[in-house]
Amino acid sequence: MTRRLEGKPVADSRNAATRAAIAARGDQRAPSLVSVHRDIDSPFRFYLKRQAKAAAEVGVVFRDEAVGDAAHPEALTARLAALGRDPAVDAVLVEHPLPPPFDFPAAVGELPLPKDVDGVSPGNLGRLVAQRPVQVPAVALAAVAIARHYELPIEGEPVAVVGRSETVGLPLALLLASRAPRMNATVTLVHSRSRDLAGALSRARTVFSCVGRPGLLDRSNVPPGAHVVDVGLSSVPDPTRPGGSRSAGDANPEALEGWADSLTPVPGGVGPVTVAELMASATRAWSWATGRESPP
Repeated sequence: MTRRLEGKPVADSRNAATRAAIAARGDQRAPSLVSVHRDIDSPFRFYLKRQAKAAAEVGVVFRDEAVGDAAHPEALTARLAALGRDPAVDAVLVEHPLPPPFDFPAAVGELPLPKDVDGVSPGNLGRLVAQRPVQVPAVALAAVAIARHYELPIEGEPVAVVGRSETVGLPLALLLASRAPRMNATVTLVHSRSRDLAGALSRARTVFSCVGRPGLLDRSNVPPGAHVVDVGLSSVPDPTRPGGSRSAGDANPEALEGWADSLTPVPGGVGPVTVAELMASATRAWSWATGRESPP
């Protein structure tokens, strides 16, 4: 049987550590996180609800700010600059991707590196390349946390990352190849222009997929006995479900049952750990802001 790599125990462990870190400084104000979004019906709305719930559970003060779908890019940039200057705000998360004419890198670049809690500004991504990260994308951290928790073969091993977005795939590949403890992987990066997916994955002991293509991974391209960390999240039609759709990952779980050694479920895998990592990153930013620690 293929082992299910559930996210809940990983998220519970991360949240317990975050709660303890906050409780240990009872004389200080609580960490604060502001989530900025366009206030439209999108998958980010679901993410907002999970952020609010997780923040309440660990002791982070959370609020969301809607800039409005019709807002000009200059309004978003100005608002982020103001949040960056506000000493009562420790961390800021910005909805992404943003449609044109919004310039997401320029907007999030208005934030100081510690406040860019999702680590997606050009400055934070550059620090990650230099192996001196300040903040790192929460989804990439979550995928690594799952791999560490379940002791997947990473150190010195061939692994593959399917997807090269600057907010997930590339940061994840950089983390896995870094000199950090239990990383040092030999990473193959696969993307939409890769001609031979099966060949590219053939040596990988662990496959991380984050492209948002339902059912992409199956027995035709995943090596037998591999571990699959499915970061992808899509909505697919399902008339048996309320609303007529359901969530799906990049992996085909039915096809990989009994073939892959282990697999994260979707939902219930990387998702809850991503929110836990976001709260941990906000708490680190708070520690830096209140003088307990200094940023790297």
